[in-house]
Amino acid sequence: MKLRHPLKSVTGFVSTLAMLGVLGYVGVAGFFYWAQDNIVFRPEALPASYEFTLPNVSEVKIPVDGATLSALHFKQPNAKGVVFFLHGNAGNLASWVRDTDFYRRSNFDLFMIDYRGFGKSTGHIESEAQLHADVLAAWKMIAPQYEGRKRVIFGRSLGTTLATKLSTEVAADWTVLVSPFYSLEAMRQQHYPWLPGALMRYKFTTNEWLPNVKNPVTIIHGNIDTMINISQAERLKAIAPKVELIEIPDGDHVNLHQLSSYLDALADRLIKL
Repeated sequence: MKLRHPLKSVTGFVSTLAMLGVLGYVGVAGFFYWAQDNIVFRPEALPASYEFTLPNVSEVKIPVDGATLSALHFKQPNAKGVVFFLHGNAGNLASWVRDTDFYRRSNFDLFMIDYRGFGKSTGHIESEAQLHADVLAAWKMIAPQYEGRKRVIFGRSLGTTLATKLSTEVAADWTVLVSPFYSLEAMRQQHYPWLPGALMRYKFTTNEWLPNVKNPVTIIHGNIDTMINISQAERLKAIAPKVELIEIPDGDHVNLHQLSSYLDALADRLIKL
């Protein structure tokens, strides 16, 4: 009987492991590519019959190409202007608009949309260009109602990149970016550095748009944010030196809106606007 050389056996075993590793990596990369929409966007739908019951808040329907966006409009008498709010990548209007007292005290109306597939908005997000077009359509519907008054474009997390792009296209009095990221590629590098950038179907290049914003811009970022590291805000500040950067001590990605230092900084600037 011919005995197998032990070195060949080891080499074959290592080769098999390497092949399995490659196949596993390709499988994970493929999953990331096709599941990217669910990673970037985490929509939570609401039944069509759902009713928003906040005082002085009305639901607005915005027709867009192939879908209808759901929006909430908080209005008060003699408001100084409107905050056009673009929320983050999860939840819906029911979770993002729970209390309007901050805007009442600041004497600003609030207008917030749900993206396709979020809340009562129909359809689903198919591309980055589509999402930007929807945001612009919503702005064009509400902004004329505030002609001659202050118009603030406000983005939170994912909404910051949409707000930045919008601010290069329309006239506003102030742009606020809360917990922004430098680009989606920078987010990949922070969270998935082992995956190639070529897999990214969405770009969201906040860094390319920010230098082209003409109105004043304020960035607010928590200094212990592990979801979007504050270094990304600092990189944005570096390429657009006129941008105001406010660092919130002990602020992370979730608790920021609960901190008085954040609320006071925002309210102070709204009142002085």
